[in-house]
Amino acid sequence: MAVFGSGGSRIGGGRGPSFGFRFFCYALLSVVLMFYDNRGGWLETARYGLTAAIYPLQLAVNSPSAAWDWLKESFATRESLQKEVDGLRTQLREQQLITMRQAALQAENAKLRNLNGILPEVIEKRLVGEIINVEVSTVRQRLLVNRGGSSGVYKSQPVISGDGVIGQVFRLGPFSSEIILITDAEHALPVQVLRSGVRTIALGTGHSTSLELPYVPQNADVKTGDVLVTSGLGAVFPYGLPVARVVNVTLDPAEPLARITAVPLANLESDREVLFIWSRPNHPAAPATAEALAVDAPIKAPTTAPTTAPVTTPDTTPDTPPDTTP
Repeated sequence: MAVFGSGGSRIGGGRGPSFGFRFFCYALLSVVLMFYDNRGGWLETARYGLTAAIYPLQLAVNSPSAAWDWLKESFATRESLQKEVDGLRTQLREQQLITMRQAALQAENAKLRNLNGILPEVIEKRLVGEIINVEVSTVRQRLLVNRGGSSGVYKSQPVISGDGVIGQVFRLGPFSSEIILITDAEHALPVQVLRSGVRTIALGTGHSTSLELPYVPQNADVKTGDVLVTSGLGAVFPYGLPVARVVNVTLDPAEPLARITAVPLANLESDREVLFIWSRPNHPAAPATAEALAVDAPIKAPTTAPTTAPVTTPDTTPDTPPDTTP
């Protein structure tokens, strides 16, 4: 009894339904569910709910790879954007430099056009030179220009800019020339007051913004604001080139001469280009040459007496009659 009971209990409670019976039941249930799902679609709601339930799990599973892809894309995008920004900044700098250069060239061209418009017909030829060195101090006022004897430049040649006279060639080389400015303490320039016609000499002071007119009498017609032009004397500069503007006139009764200060019209420290000029030789405004200023010497009287023919005095003795005695 004990053995049967034990075996019966093991068969009935331990094993349960057989595997074939369970497979048959599950297959039948699946067929029924598929049939009704195909006919009515009543499992779509359940499938929809299951999809919503497993979506967080899908996100959790895909998050590492998605995060890695996002990081790679973010860094790649940042790098590409940084390169693009750097390229745009470089282009901006280049465009700014080009714009600044164009503005400078336009300003220089405007000066040259203005100069070509105001230059008199006495100017026959022009040559543009670029300043390569500036020496401005109380001792020396000089410029170094990239034009020399090979370009036709000669010593003491006038040099001007779009605003006025700059100076003249002081030293000459084959490929460069040294320009002494009109403000140099060693430079003197014959000038004329454009309004009144008073002629005088403008001396350099050693300062690039100042000229002195020390040889003007107190009764001369010179006022503040008068424009000074080249007078054409001195055999260097032609007549009529703008030089400076009078800024101060001081009259002291104890002194015979006035104290006059002028400011150069040319920007002696900021100009980048200068203009070498040649004058027409036969023009009335051309600078006077040494031959034209030379005075003929007077004709001297001869030192020896002129030779004259001898003078014969006629014979005044009366004629005697012939002897007629036999």
